[in-house]
Amino acid sequence: MAKENLGIRNGKLAPCPNSPNCVSTQADNADKKMEPFPFQGDMESTKAKLKEVITNYSRTTIVEETEDYIHATCQTKIMKFTDDVEFYLDEENQVVHFRSASRTGYSDLGKNRQRMDEIGKLYQG
Repeated sequence: MAKENLGIRNGKLAPCPNSPNCVSTQADNADKKMEPFPFQGDMESTKAKLKEVITNYSRTTIVEETEDYIHATCQTKIMKFTDDVEFYLDEENQVVHFRSASRTGYSDLGKNRQRMDEIGKLYQG
């Protein structure tokens, strides 16, 4: 995936492509849309909790981090594909927006949604 498809621009993560292998809290398409995570305390506490979950999630590595953004990569278990997972800590609205997208292929068989459901349960658990 090209770098221009990553990061925050004007408070938004990049839109999902037309392929079904992406989910985002900021997607317009209902098939790709997920609900953001609520903040857990202040920005610092929220980010610390999020980083703890990401760091302990299997085959996941944080590759970039700023004050309000985390970019991690996840490797799928069997085929070893790399997916990009981004988190935007929206302090104004007290939510964590995210986008999880496959770098290659067309269908992900629901893996990005499953991953974000799992991360959400760990984060909110």
